[in-house]
Amino acid sequence: MNDERPGADGVFATTRWTLVARARGESPEARMALSDLCAAYYGPVEAFIRRQSTEVQEAKDLTQEFFARLLAGSGVGGADRERGRFRSYLLGAVKHFLHAEWVRRSAAKRGAGAEHLPLESEGTTEPGMQVADTGAVPADVAFDREWAHALLDRALTRLGVEMAAEGKARHYEVLKGCLQGAAVVRPQAELGEALGMSEATVKVAIHRLRKRFRQVVRAEIAETLADGAQVDEEMWHLIQALG
Repeated sequence: MNDERPGADGVFATTRWTLVARARGESPEARMALSDLCAAYYGPVEAFIRRQSTEVQEAKDLTQEFFARLLAGSGVGGADRERGRFRSYLLGAVKHFLHAEWVRRSAAKRGAGAEHLPLESEGTTEPGMQVADTGAVPADVAFDREWAHALLDRALTRLGVEMAAEGKARHYEVLKGCLQGAAVVRPQAELGEALGMSEATVKVAIHRLRKRFRQVVRAEIAETLADGAQVDEEMWHLIQALG
């Protein structure tokens, strides 16, 4: 299966799974690809770990450690595109990391003669770190929510770059609020005035921008999947995560 597909402009897009493939090994290119993956998914991983720790700083330290081990060790060598969603693979890797960390700390405490009470990790049957607040959003839900926000942020950035290349950077800056579900969106007549357009024309421009944004979001989602047929299902999951 080809990991790269031509986009609307004919340029081959680098998929998340392509980055995974490039991130294997010790070459400078592999290290750079792995670094890009870490940057793209840092937020979701930190959100998940923060639901497993009683201390904010501990959660930050664990997040740093998780990505440090990816960067310094085997990275994502165990990831397999044919297994499906990269999101699911990464979440499993974080859970495995937390379980291993719990085992290490448990052994250290036993060796020091300290009493240790097993703690269950939210969203998994494996032992993990302590949940900070039982009334908080479950860790898996927090991960998916941050994943959704991170994906939308990448889509917005991608769309902004695309429009700037078309000489429409000003249009994007003025109209992007219509894409983000802002609590207060400027009236279309005001937006049109800012762009020197009639209200009817700016209405069409917003419709086209929203349509293109949906296409970009779908493209971002497709890049994290092994099977393009899963895009609609993952779109639904994204909407649910944001809800």
